Amino acid sequence: TEDGFEVFLNEDEIHELKMNDYYVDLYKNKGTNSGTKSYIKKKITQAEWFMKSIQQRQRTLYLVSKSIVAFQMEFFEKGFRFLKPLILKDVAQDIGVHESTVSRITTSKYMSTPHGLFELKYFFPTGINKEEGSPLSTNVVMDLISEMIREEDKRKPLTDDEIVSLLKTRHNIKIARRTVAKYRDSLNIGSSRDRGILE
Repeated sequence: TEDGFEVFLNEDEIHELKMNDYYVDLYKNKGTNSGTKSYIKKKITQAEWFMKSIQQRQRTLYLVSKSIVAFQMEFFEKGFRFLKPLILKDVAQDIGVHESTVSRITTSKYMSTPHGLFELKYFFPTGINKEEGSPLSTNVVMDLISEMIREEDKRKPLTDDEIVSLLKTRHNIKIARRTVAKYRDSLNIGSSRDRGILE
């Protein structure tokens, strides 16, 4: 919006929960015996607790999402290459909950963004230190590797050592050859030998 990014929960699939009027009326009815009233009261208390738990869960999901947007603002404004390393503890401290709560609430939850649909866990990448400047997320480094391989000369594919060298000279990123190989495998990209075109 004009004021920046806003977070909305998708509540289309969440039905409104309310007490069954029949049982509430039965509980209030003076003619209902005390044993039945006691049983209904217990169930009403359990139902109230259940509804409050769902409301609290939705509230926590909203706060976690807002915090992610604040921490990853550059990603939302500029795109994929600006995703920063982030840990669950940062968000937990920001909104005043336990780290395990953030871990639980971000599992199997997704956020629709201007750059696509992402699992909330996606916004917590580990980091790789640059020789100068802020650390980069591993996702960004993997994207750089993928781009280099897409643009390579197919008759002379880049070796992992050459990718290490290019990352250092072009992006000031210093990582080991085995790390490049690991990321390449994660991207389902073969070695330079596998990618070579036979003449």
